[in-house]
Amino acid sequence: MQTRQSMSQSFTSNQEQPLAPIESDHKHRVLVTGGGGRIGSYFAEHSSEKFEITLLDRSIEKMREKGLDKFATLVEGDIGDIEFLKTSFADFDSILHLAGDPDPSATWDSIHETNIVGTYNAYVAAKAAGCRHLVYASSIHAISGYPADVQVKTSEPVNPGDLYGVSKCFGEAMGRYMAEKEGLSVIAIRIGAFQPIEKAEDPEAIPMLDAFVSERDLNQLLVRSLEAQNIKFAIFQGVSDNRFKRMDISDARELVGYSPQDSFTKLNPALKDLELDEKVMSHGMTDHSKSGIRNELD
Repeated sequence: MQTRQSMSQSFTSNQEQPLAPIESDHKHRVLVTGGGGRIGSYFAEHSSEKFEITLLDRSIEKMREKGLDKFATLVEGDIGDIEFLKTSFADFDSILHLAGDPDPSATWDSIHETNIVGTYNAYVAAKAAGCRHLVYASSIHAISGYPADVQVKTSEPVNPGDLYGVSKCFGEAMGRYMAEKEGLSVIAIRIGAFQPIEKAEDPEAIPMLDAFVSERDLNQLLVRSLEAQNIKFAIFQGVSDNRFKRMDISDARELVGYSPQDSFTKLNPALKDLELDEKVMSHGMTDHSKSGIRNELD
């Protein structure tokens, strides 16, 4: 089978177009590490009709307190135990790897144990257990070292702004290795400022205007990525349809049909009255009747 590659080499595919979901005779089985966290909890609550979901976390009681047992099977365990993961991952189609230390100011000891060793364990256990596909929760911090006026594309080198970002670069590199050399389909998603819409509506939330990703937009990208098992490897960037985007989302739009519904500039009261989406010039011809080649086309 031929391998399809972009000009930038930023993704590879196991087939030619179209990149349609793999057909299956059963409901897609997904295990979520770090399933009791904010992203995993939202995913379980809003995606249980589409997937058969198992949530794995260190505390099963905390997941029960959130009522997650209504949407998923709950499992207690530690990603530091690779043999436990190999057993737990058996019979799943996909792994959604969310577990890790999410603190950008985290020190090396915590980063190493959870974000490096734990991520290595998740990839290797997924391969050993016969899973087809792993979606990895990377972060905007993998590229936060770029100047603020740069919109980063997936084809550009990583540039972490902190040790947390360094750990996410490791996860992306490990994912590409597992995809290209071990045959595990991997998609890494660089998650922006994941927040409920109410947070974007706070006038004081301006600092996240270029990185905001709503709960429903990220969940849509997770779902589409979990379904895209014919992609061998890709990095997608998870932000909403903000007028100003720190990360380019063209790859996710083109390859899996990501279509974010929310925009920070339309939600935040300090910006929506400015009507930036309408007033900021796009510097492109919107009225094609005025195009410079109109005489040749008539």
